Amino acid sequence: MSPPAIGGNLVEKESTIARILGAGTAGVAELAIFHPVDTIAKRLMSNQSRIASASQLNSVIFRKSASEPAVRRFFTLFPGLGYAAAYKILQRIYKYGGQPFVRDYLTTHHGDSFNRTFGKGNGKAIMAATAGSIIGVGEIVLLPLDVLKIKRQTNPEAFRGRGVMRIVRDEGFGLYRGWGWTAARNAPGSFALFGGSAAAKQYLFKLSDYNSATWFQNFIASIAGSSASLVVSAPLDVVKTRIQNQNFEVKESGMKVIAKMARNEGASSFFKGLVPKLLMTGPKLTFSFWLAQTLIPAFNKMM
Repeated sequence: MSPPAIGGNLVEKESTIARILGAGTAGVAELAIFHPVDTIAKRLMSNQSRIASASQLNSVIFRKSASEPAVRRFFTLFPGLGYAAAYKILQRIYKYGGQPFVRDYLTTHHGDSFNRTFGKGNGKAIMAATAGSIIGVGEIVLLPLDVLKIKRQTNPEAFRGRGVMRIVRDEGFGLYRGWGWTAARNAPGSFALFGGSAAAKQYLFKLSDYNSATWFQNFIASIAGSSASLVVSAPLDVVKTRIQNQNFEVKESGMKVIAKMARNEGASSFFKGLVPKLLMTGPKLTFSFWLAQTLIPAFNKMM
């Protein structure tokens, strides 16, 4: 049975349980496979000096364990796993599972407006991208978990032996430091993620019902979306990471971080870590996005 059409747009209505299960499964699988990759990317982005040799790169990635045996060095790439698990799973459920709800709302209440403004085919892809952007901005509610994860990965000394509850009590809303920059990064990044995927399905594969995409079509669409998202959000992602990995008592603003980066490191500093992100974080985002897009319709058929 085809999905209902409103204003010329198919409403791809999946059940809430299917959306939660599909997005949550994607988050768990991504975390299990890619957490060490995320740690490496964050440490490279946080490094404020030029890397001129392999030994220096080794020191940036593995910190004090740079001279340890390979197996021991590998396990140092799992700091903050508890925070990472909570953040990543909740983030994927919120983002991948939440975007369809916003998309459904836009389709039902504003579908005609999007079609008149952008054209019928374009309107559907723009709605998917807009829904992603809206849900991306709201992602800042999970920011404290992201802050704790990044600090554990890049600046563990900031904890000074304090537990999670003690840090929450001591820092309060300070854990939301950088929320504006996070929202500024998420809005275009999520727009590009969902928009790039929708565009691939709309224009490359000529799909009117995005849920009818095969696993291969979802995979190609996920590559398009994740690549666009990483490139678009790269500069603000570096700024956000620099703000979040400071010691808790440091209150350096985003504008000061940008000025210091431009003065001391040059314009290229805003794209630090982009190549590792495209090569390593890119597949991570592609994998989880592909899995969510494939599993949500699959779980919906099983319900």
